[in-house]
Amino acid sequence: MTSTLPLLHVRDLRVDVGERNVLKSISLDVPPGALVVLMGANGSGKSTLGLALAGHPSYRVTGGHARFGGQDLLALNAQERARAGLFVSFQAPPDIPGVKNNLFIRSALNAVREARGEAPLDAFDFLGSARAAARQLGLPEAMLSRPVNEGFSGGERKRNELLQLALLQPRLALLDEIDSGMDVDGVRAVVQLIQTLRTQGTAFVVVSHYLQLIESLQPDAVLRLDQGCIAETGGVALARGIAQTGFARAAEPVEA
Repeated sequence: MTSTLPLLHVRDLRVDVGERNVLKSISLDVPPGALVVLMGANGSGKSTLGLALAGHPSYRVTGGHARFGGQDLLALNAQERARAGLFVSFQAPPDIPGVKNNLFIRSALNAVREARGEAPLDAFDFLGSARAAARQLGLPEAMLSRPVNEGFSGGERKRNELLQLALLQPRLALLDEIDSGMDVDGVRAVVQLIQTLRTQGTAFVVVSHYLQLIESLQPDAVLRLDQGCIAETGGVALARGIAQTGFARAAEPVEA
């Protein structure tokens, strides 16, 4: 880990979705610039953790606490969390009909810049940066003027999430299976962007089961979620073991 002071500090977080308790007790620390990989079988709570921290209204925190950059994260609404530097990608990024991609991203970027005390970017300056980032990520420039994700392939939707990440440069990014649907070049773009942003201090929590990606990212820690709890903590060796044996090791119930 790159710092002893956590950027994200979570203790005994419990989350319900509807009438179901999904997260029973989650505790973790993520320092600035660190990278943590989350693994777990379907339904173990990986996506729930990210969406709850982002402030999604369908994910109800029933206990515990979370602090981000010294602030009470749970006391902030979703917009305030994003302005504070928290970025959460979708496992399945949705369409936003009628909203052009470049306008959507520029509005988000200028909201974050305002929160940082920085001047907003006009359309000309933004488009220059967006076009350069899109080229680097292998995203056709024409995608910038189309409605958000409308008609995009699965891989293009994920590259569009990477474009947002590259331009927003958050303090912490929670990436939910960002490699899903990506070709080899797309996975390489994921690794390169994460490595670049980490050198600038961005921390990452990455949900993935793709061993090659995990090995390329060289995470500081690998966590296995099971039944709404962190069942195992390790390094890349843990990810390799899971890739080899699956989640059979999770057969025994986990105590909260």
